[in-house]
Amino acid sequence: MQSLKGTGVALITPFKKDKSVDVEALERLVHYVTEGGVEYLVVLGTTGEAATLTQEEKEVVKQTVIKANAGKLPMVLGVGGNNTAQVVEELNPANLAGFDAILSVSPYYNKPTQEGIYQHFKAIAQQSSLPILLYNVPGRTGSNMSPKTVIRLANEFSNIVGIKEAAGDLVQGMELIRQSTRQDFLVISGDDAIALPLVLAGGAGVISVIGQGVPQPFSTMIRLGLEGKIKEAFQLQYQMMPIIDMIFEQGNPGGIKAVLEQAEVIENELRLPLVPVDQELKQRIEKEFIKLKN
Repeated sequence: MQSLKGTGVALITPFKKDKSVDVEALERLVHYVTEGGVEYLVVLGTTGEAATLTQEEKEVVKQTVIKANAGKLPMVLGVGGNNTAQVVEELNPANLAGFDAILSVSPYYNKPTQEGIYQHFKAIAQQSSLPILLYNVPGRTGSNMSPKTVIRLANEFSNIVGIKEAAGDLVQGMELIRQSTRQDFLVISGDDAIALPLVLAGGAGVISVIGQGVPQPFSTMIRLGLEGKIKEAFQLQYQMMPIIDMIFEQGNPGGIKAVLEQAEVIENELRLPLVPVDQELKQRIEKEFIKLKN
């Protein structure tokens, strides 16, 4: 899965003022990030507010992105949950058509043991016809997937090809790289702020939020990191650090939707229980975006 090296972007789902899915804005977003130089697209993840979408709306989102992408970039589909049987049921080939891999989050809320996490992903690996990226995000799930569990899964199932590591812990990411016995196993940052350091430590890239707001400088930074051009990469990192911090101040995807509104890609609409960022933060995001754009 070398096609999943570099910058993937966790696409938001644009909404109209009446809160319906904005298909035209989603098409614009796909073109915006493609022209900005990202390497692949991630559809229906947390950033896409998938938890608030009906099955019919999820299908609309999938088909819109497939059509707008037109085969240009690899695509990853978010398929996860805390009901193992239901996740396995969603992995039928018809649901996965048009995608190159799935991204599956560690079970949330239930707080399973490491053995429970292992058994959950074992069931997924035995069912999935596509390569699998694990997704560890303890800040949202309430439990951390240990490096030992990740390596166990990677060693036992060849279709588990990597992990989106979003614990916010650079050392844990480095442990995954150190302990992996598979050269083809991808350790992908799920945290924009530490994506470059993880790449320089041997990571494969990032699945990014800010990368869809400022795709050109962010994807360039990651490519420079992969090429070992450290000084040039960190110059871009330092330029983008303020806006990376800002977009997460009041939660995701509120911050990135404020950026994309400023980029004239979408309307700044979210579905409850999420709400747009407040006016003070919105103004700071706008000023920082204009600086990066210039």
